[in-house]
Amino acid sequence: MTDGNKKNPGHQGKEIDRVSGVETTGHEWDGLKELNNPAPRWWLWVFYITCIWSVWYWVVYPSWPTLSGATEGSYGWTQYKKLAAEQQEIIDRQNAYLDRFKKASFSQILKDKELYAFAKAGGSAAFKDNCATCHGTGGAGGPGYPNLNDDDWLWGGEIDTIYETILYGIRSAHDDTRISEMPAFGKDELLEAGQVEQVVDYVLSLSGKGGEHHGDLNAGQQIFEENCASCHGEDAKGLRDSGAPNLTDSIWLFGGDRASVYKTVFEGRKGVMPTWVDRLDKQTIRQLAVYVHELGGGETREASASEQAAPMEATPVQDESSASDEDVAPSEVAVPDEGEDSIDEEDSSGVSEPLEETAVPVEEAAPPMPEETETNSHDGE
Repeated sequence: MTDGNKKNPGHQGKEIDRVSGVETTGHEWDGLKELNNPAPRWWLWVFYITCIWSVWYWVVYPSWPTLSGATEGSYGWTQYKKLAAEQQEIIDRQNAYLDRFKKASFSQILKDKELYAFAKAGGSAAFKDNCATCHGTGGAGGPGYPNLNDDDWLWGGEIDTIYETILYGIRSAHDDTRISEMPAFGKDELLEAGQVEQVVDYVLSLSGKGGEHHGDLNAGQQIFEENCASCHGEDAKGLRDSGAPNLTDSIWLFGGDRASVYKTVFEGRKGVMPTWVDRLDKQTIRQLAVYVHELGGGETREASASEQAAPMEATPVQDESSASDEDVAPSEVAVPDEGEDSIDEEDSSGVSEPLEETAVPVEEAAPPMPEETETNSHDGE
């Protein structure tokens, strides 16, 4: 026993700390002894309350394990019932808009702020659950997976077209799927090795990608016209009816470097977009269509029609000074169908004036295009 501690006969031989006057527990570690201080009163009350609360919890909630599971409790509460109630709450909130959403057309949805917000919210959730694996959470895509954020589409960017693509897929197992195929010109010996090199050079030159040529570009152009123009078009701007991409821009699905383009021509491409008609309900697919449509800025029917017509209208515009009387002959002027708005009767006699007025915007609408940078994918495949 040290000088700092002493035996107290009144405490049946237990030690009392000399400094604090508190009884010790008899435990000692490296000369340090534990004092036997009582627990704070507030702590004791909290402890007693929790004991009472635990007894109440055992009665009203499932708690005690039994051979069949656990006691049900007087409230009959279960996690399954809680989940069902929360899901029903979500369904009730959706039903406030879903009935209107089912009856509305896409054009009506886009004009109705509430339905549009409802469709975007539902489409965003469905996209992250089902589409983000390939297209990324933000729809930016990757090599072989289209970027949905731009407004470049293989099959068309109208909302009805996007809906059909999601519904049936591309090269999927569904009978109504969209079908397109890039032949393996080298692997299937449709072209000789030298011809593949020439057509690759020509395709790269269309988007301003120069570099070392492996042959005559004119020869590559001829090969392109004989083998590729039926899908990509004579101007190589693509055909949406066949899902063929525009080769004159710098947007590439599988890569725009020479090695990637060569592999595409030599081996072909057959990417697959799954059908969702049997996986998601119709209204969820419609919400997805609205969401994807707006990711790229939302192509309208008018914009789509003008884009398809653009290659046909891209004819050289003659200067006023070189235009002859035959160039502006009334027989060559397109006449609107009956029932459509036409030229006012006052101006119908002077055909040359409207032609001169329309020639100016065509020249002004063609400023030098900025140099395009390569992005990595086409939408819609």
